[in-house]
Amino acid sequence: MAGGVRNGHKLKAVIPGGSSMPVVRGEVMMDLTMDYDSIQKAGSGLGSGAVIVMDDTVCMVRALERLSYFYHEESCGQCTPCREGTGWLYRIVHRIEHGQGRPEDLDLLLSIGGNIAGRTICALGEAAVWPVQGMLRNFRDEFEYHIEHKRCLV
Repeated sequence: MAGGVRNGHKLKAVIPGGSSMPVVRGEVMMDLTMDYDSIQKAGSGLGSGAVIVMDDTVCMVRALERLSYFYHEESCGQCTPCREGTGWLYRIVHRIEHGQGRPEDLDLLLSIGGNIAGRTICALGEAAVWPVQGMLRNFRDEFEYHIEHKRCLV
């Protein structure tokens, strides 16, 4: 579809509904139809309908760092869970990406996310948390590699 994955690379992951939706592994996505029910059963959502496709050259830690930075910058600062939590998410992922991550950071990210989601005035809190949860659910091994070897898997 749309010419396939660039330069013959392998499909690694798809974010089917814009940056706030959880990522879906490429092989799972290829078995789905692009409808609300199928995407929801795969653990994500169609959200805004913007599709982000990543091939096997993409570092998922780096991708999450960019997404986390965006949500941290977008927080209006009105409510504490979002104002503080998005900063913590970004700083921890940034630390992992730059070779200073610790194994306990992965569970810490999930814990922080659990303290943001459902506790904010608007939906930005969930929008910031869902990519983190999806990346760790689907690519935790890549984050673990990054922490252990202090570099990208790809």
